[in-house]
Amino acid sequence: MKRPVFPTRAARLLSAWVVLVLMSLPVPVPAAATTVLLLGDSLSSGYGLDGAGWVEMANRQLAEKGAGIRIVNDSISGDTTAGGLARIEDGIGRTDPDWVMIELGGNDGLRGVRPSVIEDNLRRMVEISESRGIRAMLLGIRIPPNYGKIYTERFAQVFENVSADKGVPLLPFFIGELALDPGYMQPDMIHPNDAAQPLIRDRVVAFLVSVLND
Repeated sequence: MKRPVFPTRAARLLSAWVVLVLMSLPVPVPAAATTVLLLGDSLSSGYGLDGAGWVEMANRQLAEKGAGIRIVNDSISGDTTAGGLARIEDGIGRTDPDWVMIELGGNDGLRGVRPSVIEDNLRRMVEISESRGIRAMLLGIRIPPNYGKIYTERFAQVFENVSADKGVPLLPFFIGELALDPGYMQPDMIHPNDAAQPLIRDRVVAFLVSVLND
């Protein structure tokens, strides 16, 4: 039977030193997430829903995929482009985002605000973001034809104009064809229901990832 071999004092000291060195090494951490500040209205705030809205669903999906993207939802039901313009600097100061995603204008359109005013407010929000070194993107909106064809078309063009003028990415009418399907809309036919949320999530996440990887 072999005699047990006990480590020498020098060996024990060396082993302890190795442990201390390993403990002192920096622990690798994941790359910092890209923070996207979302300025939106009831379409993004979860109005009328029983469960999670598309923004919460998007954050879960992005986290599961390890995408390193986090959306900070600063959406307020009933908000307008004027409201967004008034609070964008505070939102930027609170969240220090890498991007600002603007989803506003629907309430302006429902109130018949002049398209030129809506366009100016959106443009100024983009300019405020850019002046702080933050890039912006737009989620386009469309409205029911309550105010007639001319107004409705001019309203829809607002988002195209700002995107082209300022060179910012645009997801045209981010709700898409869901707005025409009663099965995906609340009774008011303005707000998407719970069944629509994962579909909106998929549209916006695909857009967002494409923009950030461009």
